[in-house]
Amino acid sequence: MNKLFRSYRILLALTLLLSLAVVPAAAAEDMWTVANTIIVDVYGKIAGISTVLAGLMSAVAVVGAKLSNNQHKVDQAWDWLKRIWIAWAIINGIGAFIAYVVPLFDGLATLTP
Repeated sequence: MNKLFRSYRILLALTLLLSLAVVPAAAAEDMWTVANTIIVDVYGKIAGISTVLAGLMSAVAVVGAKLSNNQHKVDQAWDWLKRIWIAWAIINGIGAFIAYVVPLFDGLATLTP
């Protein structure tokens, strides 16, 4: 029992010393500003990559449609081309929607004591 009590006191003393050694951290920006920066950066990269891929896949679909001798394969290539354009428009439309909606909510994400 004496050994258990002594280890408990040592553990308590170490916890106290560690709590005194903790350095408080101060953030330069609030959570919402950092989150907005991350979202804008990630979305910009996604939109850039989707544009490059849409251009590349459109070229593949058009070449496939032009070089094919089978009408069914030509129709499939044009269907794929429509799907690529629709997906690209949706991805970039999300960015336009967010750019339009964010100013409407400006100042609402604040907490007042």
